[in-house]
Amino acid sequence: MDLRLLGYVIAIAEEGSISGAARRLHLTQPTLSRQLRELERRLGADLFTRAGRSLTPTAAGEALLRRAANALAEVEAAVDDVRLAAQGKSGRLTVAFAGSGINGALGEALARLRVRLPDVDLRLVEVFDDAEMSGGVLERRFDVAVQRLPVRDAKLATRVWTREPLTLFLPAAHPLAREKGAAPVSVLGDIPLVLWPRESATHSHDEVVALCHRAGIVPRVGAEGRSAQTLLALVAAGFGAAVMADSYRVLHREGVTPRRLAGAVTQLHLVWRAGDAGPLLARFLAALDEYRRG
Repeated sequence: MDLRLLGYVIAIAEEGSISGAARRLHLTQPTLSRQLRELERRLGADLFTRAGRSLTPTAAGEALLRRAANALAEVEAAVDDVRLAAQGKSGRLTVAFAGSGINGALGEALARLRVRLPDVDLRLVEVFDDAEMSGGVLERRFDVAVQRLPVRDAKLATRVWTREPLTLFLPAAHPLAREKGAAPVSVLGDIPLVLWPRESATHSHDEVVALCHRAGIVPRVGAEGRSAQTLLALVAAGFGAAVMADSYRVLHREGVTPRRLAGAVTQLHLVWRAGDAGPLLARFLAALDEYRRG
């Protein structure tokens, strides 16, 4: 059935006449009358009773009207859904992230995006390992990852999104914690380090070790922890100092004093499948870039 006919029936019922409905629909009366007769013929039922120029829905007409209004509303909703999806304003997007990212710039950016894209089903998945995040993108478990050290793979597209200082989280009682200003990287040789285990967070572990090696330091490992909270607890307990993204200072762990490392930075990368040109992903990436510039 032509959906326009449903709209004609609704207009006739609401106006109570062919003439009023024709004016509303910008049709001639003969054209609208012919369309109504043809619809009644196809349905095998009269849809209106006629009393002079007034039309009143019959029982069959009432039954059709109840369905017609819902059908047209559904069609309009479907058209709106298609339009929003084509514009990248609706759909589902699964984003993998690390704790340090959500504590910093990513958390603020996502808060803005939820307001700008209210019809997007934004699924957030915290992942503790960079390799797992990249793998999840390749396996289509995630649409995009915001991570520090992506896996190198020709099937992945990556770009640097933000840069963030690295900070040395020290036991509050340690002499280095009482000094002011950024600490030189050379101080990493003066205190044991609390690190991520390499088997569970290879890239994060290696980032700290590489920082030491570039400064000519062989790191001494005081303890290991599998989460930021555990690392900071170990620092507070005096096992050593942890090198982490500066955004972790928002955790305000008692017994821990953060101190920037001079010239040491880490990066957050956007990672997605190469060739994925979906409008929602494109809008999401553009919005993140806009946030970074603003």
